[in-house]
Amino acid sequence: MRRKRRSTQHGEFEDPLKDYSPPEFEDKMEQALCEDRVDSLEVRPFMTLDVQATVQQALRLMHEKNIACVMVTQDDRLVGIFSERDVLNKVADNYEAVKDRAIQDLMVKDPLTVYETDSPAKALNLMAMGGFRHVPILNLEDRVVGVLGPRRVSTYLYKHFA
Repeated sequence: MRRKRRSTQHGEFEDPLKDYSPPEFEDKMEQALCEDRVDSLEVRPFMTLDVQATVQQALRLMHEKNIACVMVTQDDRLVGIFSERDVLNKVADNYEAVKDRAIQDLMVKDPLTVYETDSPAKALNLMAMGGFRHVPILNLEDRVVGVLGPRRVSTYLYKHFA
C-alpha cells in the first residue's frame, strides 16, 4: 500500500514532526533512565563459558570470581545464561548427579537481552517484567559485551539519587 505524502494546500510537503516537542521529565533520574545508554552503566566485567563446559566448571568460575552468573556462548554467540538461581533450583539438591553435565543442559536457553545502545529504562523494565536478576548486554553485532545485575542497577540509581 502506498502512502500519500502530507501536503499543504499548495502541494508542498508538510513535515509531520515540525511541531514535535521533546518529552518533559519529572526529574534528572527519569531523564537519565530514558536518555542514557545501557553501556553508561557498569556492565563489565562479565564471564563467559563455552556451551560444553561442565556444571562443576561453571560453579568453580562463579565462586573464584565472586559472580552471580555466567554467559554461555557457542562460537562467540550468546546461547544461554547460568545463574545462582539455576544453582539453587537445578543443582543444589543434585550436585553429584549433575556436576559433570554440560552447562547447556541446565542453563536458561536464549535469554532475553538488551543492546548496549538501549536505554537503562528498557533494561530495568525487562528485568522487572520478566523477573530476571541478570540481563545480558549485546553489541550491535550480537556479541556479549556485558551483563546488568542488581548491584550494578543499585550503583547507577544511587549515583542519580546523590
